[in-house]
Amino acid sequence: MLHKTLGVSAFILMATALYLIFIYAGVDATQGQPFRIFYFHVPVLLMGYLSAFILGATCIMYLINGQPKWDRFGAAAAEFGLLFSGTGTLSGMMWAKPIWGKYWVWWDPRLNLQLILVLLFIAYLMLRAYLPNPEKRATLSCVFGLLAMLDVPFNYLVIYFISTKQHPGPVVSPGGGGTDKDMAIAFMCSLAAWTVTYAYMFMHRITVARVEEEVEYLEQTVHAL
Repeated sequence: MLHKTLGVSAFILMATALYLIFIYAGVDATQGQPFRIFYFHVPVLLMGYLSAFILGATCIMYLINGQPKWDRFGAAAAEFGLLFSGTGTLSGMMWAKPIWGKYWVWWDPRLNLQLILVLLFIAYLMLRAYLPNPEKRATLSCVFGLLAMLDVPFNYLVIYFISTKQHPGPVVSPGGGGTDKDMAIAFMCSLAAWTVTYAYMFMHRITVARVEEEVEYLEQTVHAL
């Protein structure tokens, strides 16, 4: 019931967010139409940050008690972390090109920390793919899961300490310049839509992961006979 409710809520919120972003919210006076990428870029990146924190927390829990469910949650979080962090990085590049003139600059610390986060998710998933033993796989992959979690605070806070021309300063974060009321409403609705969508997708992925775990157990049992 909860899963279905989340799905319906995600659909309604996403449709509402699209209306607010493209019709209700006004055009930014400085950046024009490309600024609308902001409504997608920031919420998606935040979902990537959320994934890193979930991954790090589940790695800690697994190292403490060794329960397979924490490894299952962590694997799902890493998959969504790669999806949302990668998508957020690409949307940021699409925003950067028309406004700042370049898709990417290697001297920008925020961009590099974001790239490191994406690579940590990839490393976590690659390690899991190449280690057949479940216990060893779960334990060793925790290294990358914890590093991904540690990357997020530096990733988020670096724009407060190092100013660059390629990446803008805070907009809706504490200390940011803020937005007009219509833009703020559109952003908050988009953030809510992506958060509910994330919860819906995560629950569905956990259900699939349980089945995959049972199939893997049966395969190992058959091979052991």
